[in-house]
Amino acid sequence: MSNNHLAARIAWRYLRAKKSHTAVSAIAAVSIAGVAVATAAIVCVLSVFNGFRDVLTDKLDSLSPDISVTPAKGKVFDDVSGMLKTVGGLEGVAIATPTLTDNALALCGTREMPVTLKGVVPDDYVRLTSIRDLLHEGSGWLTDTYAVPGAVLSIGSAVQLGATRLGEGVLLFAPRREGRVNLANPASSFFQDSVCFTGVFQAQQAQFDENMVVVPIDVARGLFQYDNEASAIEIKVSAGASTGDVASRIESALGKEVVVKDRLEQQEINFRMIEIEKWVTFLLLFFILLIASFNLISTLSMLVLEKQSSLHTLRSLGFGPDRIASVFRWESLFVALAGGAGGILLGVGLCLLQQHFGIIKLNGDPGSLIISAYPVRVKLSDMVAVAVPVLLIGIASGWISGRFARSRAVRRT
Repeated sequence: MSNNHLAARIAWRYLRAKKSHTAVSAIAAVSIAGVAVATAAIVCVLSVFNGFRDVLTDKLDSLSPDISVTPAKGKVFDDVSGMLKTVGGLEGVAIATPTLTDNALALCGTREMPVTLKGVVPDDYVRLTSIRDLLHEGSGWLTDTYAVPGAVLSIGSAVQLGATRLGEGVLLFAPRREGRVNLANPASSFFQDSVCFTGVFQAQQAQFDENMVVVPIDVARGLFQYDNEASAIEIKVSAGASTGDVASRIESALGKEVVVKDRLEQQEINFRMIEIEKWVTFLLLFFILLIASFNLISTLSMLVLEKQSSLHTLRSLGFGPDRIASVFRWESLFVALAGGAGGILLGVGLCLLQQHFGIIKLNGDPGSLIISAYPVRVKLSDMVAVAVPVLLIGIASGWISGRFARSRAVRRT
């Protein structure tokens, strides 16, 4: 039997053996429970952040295209017709449509607000996104029912502008791109157009719901004084095709003049914020786990003192100070692993309960919330990330308790 194996078996017997002082057993149990609770907290928090990331990913399917192509320099593509022909002919591209997005001022009755005006090709945009599913009851898409072009407002724009009646007129203003500002007549420095309110959509995402107005692309081009330009080409990938492969083909075909982003990369800031918050919270909880490990070190030191009579027996059996230290290093590792494993199992169990029964609810009006309970998703990589610091704490506390046991063994010789 190897020295390490024998030391591990002795440590295991010491850990399971009845203690001569009840307080030592109680303190050991509290130490294991402290590590377990801190570990479970880390598992639960990381799983909740994973859940929120999944919710955000699901919501991207509503209005974000599979792939977005934007200019690397400047605001618009000049040769958008040629680019559409090139992109549309690539394998895996089902739809490639131009869009033109810029800031404008909207006026409805006596109310006004700055809006993000997005010009789209109506038929293509319906096939590219789920805009029809997001329209409120009674709303219509960009129809030709009225004498002027239609406009679909986000829920935030409709509320702030007070647009409640379909067919109601909305004025749009945009500054002239060329020429000087006439201070004597500032109104002449703006170009204006009229549209009518045909519907309201709600995507449950602030970037779309807050102040967006969707109009036919010809209206946007006229208002912003463009001919055939576009600020982006939005692409729907064919069923079964890989988004990454299609994005690579587009980059190869169009070169460095464009920036190609898939659905997740379009929300890079939001996802990055979630990841930053997730791992900052992990570090904070890790410090709590580190504090809990101080109790672990104290407990192991008490176990060394409680086993002082056994140290002489081990020396008589030929155990040197280093081998005696290894016994308590193993004991420290067993205690840390017991707490860590128990905490991971407890955390996973709590997450599964939350996932299936939604025990902890979100605060707020249930009618205005996307989800009613905290979302969770357990990831294996997070479990590994939790297990590593627990293992390191076990090794560090074992080194400290091992040195203490070695000094006691030397002292008794």
